[in-house]
Amino acid sequence: MKKTNAMRILEGLKIPYEAKEYEDDVDHVLEKGAAGRMAEKLGVSPEMVFKTIVMRTESREICVFCQSAVNEINLKKARQAAGCKEINPVKPEELLALTGYIRGGCTPIGMKKQFRTFIDESIMSQDKVCVSAGQRGMQITLAPADLIRACKGQVCDLKL
Repeated sequence: MKKTNAMRILEGLKIPYEAKEYEDDVDHVLEKGAAGRMAEKLGVSPEMVFKTIVMRTESREICVFCQSAVNEINLKKARQAAGCKEINPVKPEELLALTGYIRGGCTPIGMKKQFRTFIDESIMSQDKVCVSAGQRGMQITLAPADLIRACKGQVCDLKL
């Protein structure tokens, strides 16, 4: 298994993790429920899988949000967390230039820049969580506190 930048960062921080590969469809159609289907492929509960959503505020600040596969992000709560009046997801074609990651392989760990990162409080009810390892077809499983530390995340309520 090839190491990703996210894995190297975790190792540098001496954070234990487990990397898992899964079958990724070539088209990588991401629609509602995709993270839940990924949980099935990994053999874990959907509550453990956290998706990464990159958004832009009205002042053009990039913010990163992590939410459990079973929940959607409440944009009002996302705006409150980021302290802005307007926030919208960045276009998929902008992700690589902004973060260093592509759609379906975006992780909050090791983006090109350290963006403010907000993680839904539901993470605290999990023993382990899964996030993208930084490429399609690969996930990292680690303790919630370790993910929060690795991405300098702020825990808050983001549920719809």
